[in-house]
Amino acid sequence: MLPKQTRVDGLSVRFFETGEGAPVILLHGASLGSSADVWTRNLAPLATHGLRVIAPDLPGFGGTDNPTDHSVAYRRRFIPMFMDALKLERAALVGHSQSGRVALDLAISDPQRVTKLVVLGTGSLLPRLAEKAEAEGEEGSAAEPTLEDARALLEGNLYNRSLITPDELELRYRMSVGKNFQAFVARQAAKGKGGKGESPWQRVAKCPVPLLMLYGENDRGEAAKRAKKAKELNPQLRLELLPHCAHLVQWDAADEFAKRAGQFLE
Repeated sequence: MLPKQTRVDGLSVRFFETGEGAPVILLHGASLGSSADVWTRNLAPLATHGLRVIAPDLPGFGGTDNPTDHSVAYRRRFIPMFMDALKLERAALVGHSQSGRVALDLAISDPQRVTKLVVLGTGSLLPRLAEKAEAEGEEGSAAEPTLEDARALLEGNLYNRSLITPDELELRYRMSVGKNFQAFVARQAAKGKGGKGESPWQRVAKCPVPLLMLYGENDRGEAAKRAKKAKELNPQLRLELLPHCAHLVQWDAADEFAKRAGQFLE
């Protein structure tokens, strides 16, 4: 599938698109090397549910230009601007890792633009166990990675490491260097200090649109235990654990993800 190009807020934006029907936007995470390419095995299966599936490279990732503002808040503002560029009044959002929190914040602040929400492997949207910090998916180092560094990062996010083919590894490495590494460094510098206000987990109950949360049983940060705690605290929450999956659920359980998310979104 060949990528397309559009312009958003002065940036050249790369994205993938397939299918017809209700629009769904897939948002990748924030780890070094992340891009819309993490969804390529999911686009066509999701489209079979009567969906128009769109996966953009967020600003500073993949083939999209680097922005001047590298904050998470800018990525949240980018999504409605991207929708405007594609003339979409409303769309469902699927947010992986850090983008799950971004998508939830957008659904709460701008619910007229969001029809449904799927959160995928977002650590911060689960309750903590004691005072342990949640994993958010911003892995990377202070030095530009080598090919083996890219492999190690992928291995840390997958249960089924045989999915790391030479082509997948080369692509991940290519998306981790040059202007994308420069953007990663800028994102680290732009991180907020945080506060003692409402936790991201507490905002889940405020989601004004239908919400599905999917996590891998083998994800980091004791995600399985925290997911079970979330269900105990909020039995009405639609939260499902997928076996034999780590952080990249959409790779480890591509068929099951497409089935569950597709049925929810169609």
